[in-house]
Amino acid sequence: MKEVSIMLAPSIFGDGLFDDWFKFPEFNDLDRTEKKLYGRHADRLMKTDVHENDEGFEVDIDLPGFAKEEIQLELNDGYLTVSATKELDKDEKDKKGKLIRQERYCGSMQRNFYVGENLTEEDIKASFKHGVLNLMIPKKEAPKAPEKKYIAIAG
Repeated sequence: MKEVSIMLAPSIFGDGLFDDWFKFPEFNDLDRTEKKLYGRHADRLMKTDVHENDEGFEVDIDLPGFAKEEIQLELNDGYLTVSATKELDKDEKDKKGKLIRQERYCGSMQRNFYVGENLTEEDIKASFKHGVLNLMIPKKEAPKAPEKKYIAIAG
């Protein structure tokens, strides 16, 4: 049987390494004219840094352009879901006149993190400042199984 190997391109080239090589010069920017919700790779938008310390984990998530009211956190079955929804004010168009070009887009995104089934909503602390959502997630061990106790048999 023949062995198959997969070559991975270094991340500095991005995901369009070969696309860039085979593009015609006059069509370079056609695919970039319509960028929905911060670009064509919105799934990578929630850039996240996770730091571990003795007490737990500190998670910083970049959410530029979002307001605190547009962000929702949900804890379900050990998974923390961070959701952000951006809506543009439709009345704004009428007040400012004719819309010539619109690059801002309304939409939503979400990301899940497994934090363990022993945490509750009260354990996780969240703050939002300057477009960065900061989460403090404590380390919480699973409760120990009760120790077996034996009953002595008389006789």
